[in-house]
Amino acid sequence: MDNLIRRTLTGVFIVIFVLGGFWLHPYSFFCTGLVLLAGTQYEYYLLIRNTGAKPQMIAGMIAGIAIYTISALTAAGIAGSNMLLAAIPVISLIMIFELYRKQEKPFDSIAHTLFSILYTAVPFSLFPFSAFSHTGMESLLAHNGIVFSPGIVVGFFLLLWANDTGAYLVGVSIGKHRLMERISPKKSWEGFFGGLFISLAAAWLLSSWLGVVDKMGWMIIALIISVAGTYGDLAESMLKRSLGVKDSGTIMPGHGGFLDRFDSAVIAFPLVYLYIALFG
Repeated sequence: MDNLIRRTLTGVFIVIFVLGGFWLHPYSFFCTGLVLLAGTQYEYYLLIRNTGAKPQMIAGMIAGIAIYTISALTAAGIAGSNMLLAAIPVISLIMIFELYRKQEKPFDSIAHTLFSILYTAVPFSLFPFSAFSHTGMESLLAHNGIVFSPGIVVGFFLLLWANDTGAYLVGVSIGKHRLMERISPKKSWEGFFGGLFISLAAAWLLSSWLGVVDKMGWMIIALIISVAGTYGDLAESMLKRSLGVKDSGTIMPGHGGFLDRFDSAVIAFPLVYLYIALFG
């Protein structure tokens, strides 16, 4: 019972922090995305360091935060798109720094340092591009001079959590056919389709309120979230299984770490943004 209460309270806090942060104001939107990025990237580096590899944690996190910040400034129209080219020397410097670290397996270090940027920093750096210059759901606090709607990101997490809740409830109740037992023994096909149904229903009900794209667009986004989010969860399970750990961290009692809570987002959101950029 104590574990259930702790898990419930933590879950409520996560929902308030994520939805409130993204919905409140463009500044809080930026800060919330930054916290998620830094948390997931930091946990990834800690997991890898436990294997004996030594990625460039500080340089990698600076690069990730820089890419996110430049993306936000570019999306808001404060900086030109050429600013994104600053990522090129940053990545080059990571390879140069490795020459002076004298590691036994330098390219293992480089690979894990750069992969963390691709795995966590790049997906979260797409958040600002989905909000600035878009109209739809308004932020809770007024802002002047900026076209901004948090609708896509807020809707994304609502549908992601609806999918997770549906998959869990259906999977626990009637799940018999394993989805990918080698990676995640508890996931079932019944749970997957249950999550998909709940996510589609939520998209249908919330589409008018969220705006940005039409009802059919939100239904397609729900489908992308259900499929790609499941793969994101499985990919992180594959990472943890290969490292012999149960959770990526302990910062969220009853829920694990940042990577445990947002593993679905790092694969699902880039595909959602791709859909919006092409068809939204």
